[in-house]
Amino acid sequence: MSPTLCRDCATLLVAPLPARGRCPRCNSPRLVSHPELARLTIAHVDCDAFFAAVEKRDDPSLADVPLIVGGGRRGVVSTCCYLARIHGVRSAMPMFKALKLCPDAVVLRPNFEKYVTVGREVRERMRALTPLVQPLSIDEAFLDLAGTERLHGAPPAVVMARFAKAVETEVGITVSVGLAPNKFLAKFASDAEKPRGFTVIGSGDAEARLADEPVTQLPGVGPAAASRLAKAGITHVRQLQRAEEVELMRRFGETGQRLKRLAHGRDDRAVDPASERKSVSAETTFEEDIADRAELLALLRHLSEKVSTRLKAADIAGRTVTLKLKTPDFRTHTRALSLPAPTAMAHRIFAAGKALLAGEADGRRFRLIGIGVSHLVPIATADAEELFDPARGRLGKAEKAMDALRARFGNDAVIYGQTLSDPRRRSGTPPRRTGE
Repeated sequence: MSPTLCRDCATLLVAPLPARGRCPRCNSPRLVSHPELARLTIAHVDCDAFFAAVEKRDDPSLADVPLIVGGGRRGVVSTCCYLARIHGVRSAMPMFKALKLCPDAVVLRPNFEKYVTVGREVRERMRALTPLVQPLSIDEAFLDLAGTERLHGAPPAVVMARFAKAVETEVGITVSVGLAPNKFLAKFASDAEKPRGFTVIGSGDAEARLADEPVTQLPGVGPAAASRLAKAGITHVRQLQRAEEVELMRRFGETGQRLKRLAHGRDDRAVDPASERKSVSAETTFEEDIADRAELLALLRHLSEKVSTRLKAADIAGRTVTLKLKTPDFRTHTRALSLPAPTAMAHRIFAAGKALLAGEADGRRFRLIGIGVSHLVPIATADAEELFDPARGRLGKAEKAMDALRARFGNDAVIYGQTLSDPRRRSGTPPRRTGE
């Protein structure tokens, strides 16, 4: 008989469940059962549609409408709620395409300072559970709760159910939790039942859960790696499970051995809060190849803001900006620029990326664009006003002032000049409620 956890009252049940399948304590149907439930200690937490969830929390009138957080009509989607995703809207999609798919959506400009604040609040709640918290971004992290049962008076499954409930009731957003024996399976589990998910995968059922998944579900298997595997007749995890490790290593070297281990649900990486981050980056792969420079710049601005948000959330900055482009034949082109001083500011990251893109956007088509910041330092040492460059000092002040105004008065308090050129504004047509 498998132990059962009630996700609403965080009760761990060991007696047989009533035939009606509800918690005998609170009558909730949100139950999860697993033979290894009380023994698993690695969790992955992912905030559901994070930016959109924060905006809906702060404006109840948005609760039941499709919401897109992103740039103006010429920009791209930063994130969207699940109501918008039903219509096919996805992160990094050009805004005009998103609005064509979901014309009734409300669009808000992102308020990154607010998201950083909420992200830090959620992370501090994680650190109250265990010192072994490894953030991956502003809205997700791994936790290792081994050895904490005496501290909390409950096994990790119960602790994580309490955590998810507290975040929902006290912070006002929802999270999805994956509980497993290792990091790979925990992250795979947290993605399985979004939103408000709580998925458990153990050593005993990992192979069966992974077998029918495409190989792209394995860490490190992007389009290029998937193409190489497909040429070898491998498109699904079950084929890796059946393959001989020696043959995989002959074809793919150490990567073949790593994929074989992952296919069987094995991952020995530790949750390491002190893991040194060498860079912070964001990238997106397009549904259709893009050659238009204006489209590439819009995506680059969006990605620069994401990188800036992640840097600020981690209290770090960087000195080197790297642009990444990938052509339709999967060839990767990178260009880097070292800045006079480290930065975490979106406008500086974008300016460097724009300069790098100028030499590449020559009519060629690209399937991916990305931007990253490396040579990281504490944020306290970055973005000081430069005495010999007052213009840059003013830009830094302006971005900080815009962040502060948006945090205080809302997303529409400050808009970019390019938005004022929206033809609907010039014609006097009232825009949909947006941050445009």
